[in-house]
Amino acid sequence: MTALGFRVKSGYAIAVVLSGPIRAPSAVARRVLELSDPDVVETRQPYHAGMGRAEEDRREIARRVGIIERCARRSLTALMEDDWYASVGPGERISAGLVVGSLIDPADVASPHIRAHANEGRLFRAVLEEELRSHGITCHVLVEKHLAGRATKDLGRSAREIQRTLADFGRSLGSPWRAEEKAAAIAAWLVL
Repeated sequence: MTALGFRVKSGYAIAVVLSGPIRAPSAVARRVLELSDPDVVETRQPYHAGMGRAEEDRREIARRVGIIERCARRSLTALMEDDWYASVGPGERISAGLVVGSLIDPADVASPHIRAHANEGRLFRAVLEEELRSHGITCHVLVEKHLAGRATKDLGRSAREIQRTLADFGRSLGSPWRAEEKAAAIAAWLVL
């Protein structure tokens, strides 16, 4: 069995690939997926017009979103061309867990600047989710603040055991192994 975990951020996502049984998974790969174009800075925060202002030009937003969709497609295709994918058995289903900061509806946010952030969070998650689904990968969205509690409950392990396993994953994959990589690994483990 193989599972992907992602910590989705504004403009990029950290991906961790796990394989094996849920009781004893092993870390297979880690990658940063660019979901924005480093040469087009405004694609990192497409709903911002700069200096804390929200972008109001719908055509400009649409242009930026198109670039983001192309970047996500290219990054996910590259991830699927890595060595780990060759070891996926024929007919084996792959699932993905996407860790996000919030699922708030941007329409419910009064402040235009904070609404821009909410729109970006939703956009990067949705674009990545759509690309994953186009590869036949089932997606599950997880909110970061609930991740630790869900992991102990669903995995049937103590927080200490989970932390120990995450540390083993980090040693296996090498640096960097920060909170974002750990969140992606937990998401992959949960959907394994």
